Amino acid sequence: MKTVYLDNAATTPIDPLVRKAMEPFVEKEYGNPSSIYSLGRDAKAAVENARSIMAKFLGAESSEIYFTSGGTESNNWALKGVAYANKEKGGHIITTAVEHSSVLQSARFLEEQGFKVTYIMPDKYGIISPESVKKAITKNTFLISVMHANNEIGTIEPIREIGEIAQDHEILFHTDAVQTVGHMQVDVNKLKVDLLSLSSHKFYGPKGAGVLYIRKGTKISPILHGGGQEKRMRSGTENTACIVGMGEAAVIAGNVMDYENKRLTEMRDKFVEVFFNRIPHAVLNGHETKRLSNNINIMIPEIEGEAIVLRLDRLGIFASTGSACSALELGPSHVLQAVGRTKQEAHSSLRFTLGRYTEEKDLEYVLSTVIKIVDAFIKDDRCI
Repeated sequence: MKTVYLDNAATTPIDPLVRKAMEPFVEKEYGNPSSIYSLGRDAKAAVENARSIMAKFLGAESSEIYFTSGGTESNNWALKGVAYANKEKGGHIITTAVEHSSVLQSARFLEEQGFKVTYIMPDKYGIISPESVKKAITKNTFLISVMHANNEIGTIEPIREIGEIAQDHEILFHTDAVQTVGHMQVDVNKLKVDLLSLSSHKFYGPKGAGVLYIRKGTKISPILHGGGQEKRMRSGTENTACIVGMGEAAVIAGNVMDYENKRLTEMRDKFVEVFFNRIPHAVLNGHETKRLSNNINIMIPEIEGEAIVLRLDRLGIFASTGSACSALELGPSHVLQAVGRTKQEAHSSLRFTLGRYTEEKDLEYVLSTVIKIVDAFIKDDRCI
């Protein structure tokens, strides 16, 4: 049976060259980077080389790169670490209603600790207005956190403009760039961010590795305590093989990014055009052009998205209805509700995210299959 993977926003397969770069540190170079003998020193050198690669990739300095286990840890550290270190500044945080669950749950946790959080609502396309962020600032605001691009609907946010506002008000600014790093140019200085989260497995690297970029001079507390790794800021033995793999994935992404963006945008737009010609009552979620090149999120009114995903699965097509991190929750997408969709409409949405190994013939197969499934549901009156 033919299989097509279209859930690259959830995770990407490891690039063969990344796996090859990791192998020595799984099999032979297994030393602890904190050990002083040669096996440990070799591992340490590999970690520091990856740190330099990630710094260059983000336009940062090596001393500003801190390795983590992935996007969730980085987001937790950014919010909680900054909050704990800046309590005296008044206790007000600004974020948005469309953030990843790791940001939203961290913010709610901090509310339980006495911090005040303002959740900015997006427009119908998922865009956060810089002016709405500016209006939410008070004399007690010490942190703003806005994601670079949404993991469900693909909308790209005006991070630079928000960063300028934060900078003008001397407020720390964090962005969750898990969906953008490795897929579009991300420069921490051009974006004017003080903290940035990323995750290796979103750009063909291994799971279990990520980065929190922390601008030099940013006041932040560690949330993991122990052996004092990562300059005493993030304790825990470094995951050498995965860190090396992340560095290699970043090098590859930098080389193919422009070509891939053009290729994926063309395939995405063709898919959307054909889909809406065949199913005219469907609606695109997110912004038409200010979106990730690989993201297609479509609402098909009155047909349950989960039912389509399960039918596709049986036919070898892997798609989703939204964030993999929220897949175990039965409720409708908080992102789709925030952009104005009803609960029923949110349940009627379907997400396809293309990737490096997606070919045009794959999308042609998916298109014909989805259209047949939708027609069958309509004929059987199997709507929600």
